[in-house]
Amino acid sequence: MSAFRLSAAGLLRLATQGTLADRIAEQVRMSGHGVSPAERHSWSRSLSVLAQDLADAGLSGVEVLVEYQLPLTSRRIDAILAGTHPRTGRDSFVVLEMKQWSYATRYEDSDTLVDVEHVAGPRLHPGIQVGDYCRYLIDFLGLLADHRNTVTGAAYLHNAVDRDIAELLERPATERSRIFTKQRRGDFLAYLRASLDAGTPGAAAADRFMNSTVRPSRHLLSYAARELKERSHFTLLDEQRVAYELVLHAVERARAADHKSVVVVSGGPGSGKSVIALSLLGELARQGRSALHATGSKSFTQTLRRYAGKGSTRLKNMFLYFNSFMTAERNGIDVLICDEAHRIRETSVNRFTRTAQRQGARSQLEELFAAARVPVFLLDEHQVVKPGELGNVDIITEHAKRLDIEVDLVSLHDQFRCGGSEAYEKWVLHLLGLNGRSAVVWEGDGRFDLRVAETPEDLERFLAARQAAGETARMTAGYCWPWSDPRPDGTLVHDVNLGTWSRPWNVKSDRSVGDAPGSPFWATDPNGFGQVGCVYTAQGFEYEWSGVIIGPDLVARNGRLVTNRDEFKDPNFRSRKAVSDAEADRLIRNTYKVLMTRGMRGTIVYASDAETRAFLNRLVHVRRGLETVYE
Repeated sequence: MSAFRLSAAGLLRLATQGTLADRIAEQVRMSGHGVSPAERHSWSRSLSVLAQDLADAGLSGVEVLVEYQLPLTSRRIDAILAGTHPRTGRDSFVVLEMKQWSYATRYEDSDTLVDVEHVAGPRLHPGIQVGDYCRYLIDFLGLLADHRNTVTGAAYLHNAVDRDIAELLERPATERSRIFTKQRRGDFLAYLRASLDAGTPGAAAADRFMNSTVRPSRHLLSYAARELKERSHFTLLDEQRVAYELVLHAVERARAADHKSVVVVSGGPGSGKSVIALSLLGELARQGRSALHATGSKSFTQTLRRYAGKGSTRLKNMFLYFNSFMTAERNGIDVLICDEAHRIRETSVNRFTRTAQRQGARSQLEELFAAARVPVFLLDEHQVVKPGELGNVDIITEHAKRLDIEVDLVSLHDQFRCGGSEAYEKWVLHLLGLNGRSAVVWEGDGRFDLRVAETPEDLERFLAARQAAGETARMTAGYCWPWSDPRPDGTLVHDVNLGTWSRPWNVKSDRSVGDAPGSPFWATDPNGFGQVGCVYTAQGFEYEWSGVIIGPDLVARNGRLVTNRDEFKDPNFRSRKAVSDAEADRLIRNTYKVLMTRGMRGTIVYASDAETRAFLNRLVHVRRGLETVYE
């Protein structure tokens, strides 16, 4: 998972030759990541300093893992040093976060967030950042399960002197969150010598580290109830932790100054938005703050009530819908966490709304803003799949400006689903034309399994084998077939017909039909495997293996995918006056973006159109298979 590995002596040699950044960039690009000029500059400056320090500490034989990619995420660590501990003789691993900062202070009065000169927006305290990396490695690498003390961590601000980061040094340090400056270079060298034996090469320890088994990703819903009742069970990394701390800071600021603020968190599928939401809900509850969680998805809210609220009516009542706040008291709660906020609609009024409430009804966004001192919006603009959904960063921030409310924006760039494969998410965007670019060939990145099925039987057979092996798997499809009510005898109609193969859609209602679970629980109940899920039941959920049937609403013609709204059976799309062709095109593409990014370990795709299957087969040529070993 490391992008680049060599000895400390090799690191110094490349740094001296001036080829270090080029060699690292070559390896990073091979793993499917782009390389920015800022990254190249950082490698040239920071790693050259580290190489000289290791040489001066007499640690030329230590192994250095540069740009190590954390398992099951797209996040990379600057450097990990591998060797032997001089006192215990055991493996020793030092996690390093290299910072070029020269001047940094606390962000307002926070001890977790910092303001950095010439850097926009608050950043996570570097001690916390490296400490979280250490905790994450211990949680997920089997090698470290019974050897937690073999991992230490430090942030090295090699351009700074103590007085210019004095406020950062006020935070108590631990063995996994030390901070060193250039003024403390002697202390840094002593720290390295105390952690790594100068006389023992680090290659063998690095081999064991790199070949360690990886524990399965912690499934959000499996830990949801414990997350709310106990301490945090999820390690939030970098921008995730920044978003979390910004909300807690905004709550305290709103209380102390008696004013309102808004936090908007945007990120793609699997970037950790719902993990942030549940972590916040649990922490705020433990602090005695009033906080509620709301979504626009019946399936997601009902499932959270079942899993997160298990055994507690009070916890169940914390999970509501966006339209639950029509008559809410202004600023009646401290925090309203609006998860899946891309599903915010123009109004909360529907056919069940009482006449008295219809009169003078506000927009749904106004209601959500008014309900709490700190409204929090977590969203992905590429997951708008239904006409009338309007939640996006611009609309929310513009509304806040009109009300003269301060807004904090956080963008989540990392990928924690799809095997942590940022390359796969980009490939899907290219394929669907959602980023203005053309489809490209998928050669694999060693982290995510992508396959094309020749028949729907092949797709189901592959997923059934995964399900039988104790993993979670689901089939989904574009909305290209009618969705019938159950038969009078209580059986489901096999609406999704593809030649000799057919299966029913997931159950329409909340109640189960035979062994098939109700709609909200299709993604989480093991008996959901026998039915085909639609985007409205899959959105917001994840499973290890995802099967996607691309229907005739999205076909390949002349080397690119085009949409055909006439094949899309969702009743909301019938009127061209209400939904333009351009909007329908965008929503259909977003639908498949959602469906193709539910899998945590792999996706298998079948296209009902022969030309589209051929198109996909030309695009999927895996040269680099999975490298991750799972326990």
